[in-house]
Amino acid sequence: MLVRSLAAILLALATLAAVPSAGAWGCKGHEVVALIAERHLSDRAQQMVVNLLATRSSDPPLTHTCPETGDRFVDASTWADDIRRVRPETGPWHFIDVPRGAPKSNLSQYCPPSGCITSALADELQILRDPSLAPATRADALRFAIHFVGDIHQPLHASTNNDLGGNCVPVTFFGHTPAPSGPQSTLFIPNLHEVWDTEIIERLSAGQSAWDLAQELERKFSGPISAWRAKPTDFAAWAWESHELAEKIVYGRLPHLLPIETPRRMTKCPLGGDRGPFELENLGDDYQAAASAVIEEQLAKAGARLAALLNSLWP
Repeated sequence: MLVRSLAAILLALATLAAVPSAGAWGCKGHEVVALIAERHLSDRAQQMVVNLLATRSSDPPLTHTCPETGDRFVDASTWADDIRRVRPETGPWHFIDVPRGAPKSNLSQYCPPSGCITSALADELQILRDPSLAPATRADALRFAIHFVGDIHQPLHASTNNDLGGNCVPVTFFGHTPAPSGPQSTLFIPNLHEVWDTEIIERLSAGQSAWDLAQELERKFSGPISAWRAKPTDFAAWAWESHELAEKIVYGRLPHLLPIETPRRMTKCPLGGDRGPFELENLGDDYQAAASAVIEEQLAKAGARLAALLNSLWP
């Protein structure tokens, strides 16, 4: 991994203290990505994954947000969210804040010194390619890579409108009215990011386990999965793809279209009411249908691309 300066780490710590959590897809979404990928690993990649994930992390034992499944590959898919509590400098690695309306260009201008998802994926890939490194270091790189491939396919992890990737946009979701997440918090729940992370997935897969949903998406996207696996890995292209989906669907299908704002640095949400009455963003069946179609494809695509990435490392 590229060495990050102390100044960059301190900046990340200061920023993360104020920025809402941005763990894409929640437990079920990340587990679905891992389950789809696992089914498409080569024999050698499967063995390397098993060997590495049998190695304990170099970090202290963690409290797991998501219930453990007994499948180390699936459980690894949510480890990067847990590790942020003891390594807050890793927080910026989960996303890249490309402003709405930005022309397609080199993403490096949107990647701060503290890192972003495209640079983090490149760094973890570099570690995984180096067999001379300690097994625990490579195991953690694998855990990060599994998670970040999922994250980069969540549209709001590659887009922002001075709203911390939608975290600062309170929404009413099927009658659930937003409320502050804490006594002194300006973060409201539900908000646009949280709805895309978890609530839309839970609604579209009501009564299904992650395994059930993965099986369903495998059947639904069996043809495209083969095509996605055949294409070369391109983290920048994946990020731009997600960014465009955010513009077209995440923001574009809101009942009250938000203006594209002039980019400015944000470290916390403004007061919830600053963005207008909550009822303007009252999301129901129409929005759920449009979002579900995107989310299903992005989960399947992330699983296929994760398998292709690991197979390219260990053919």
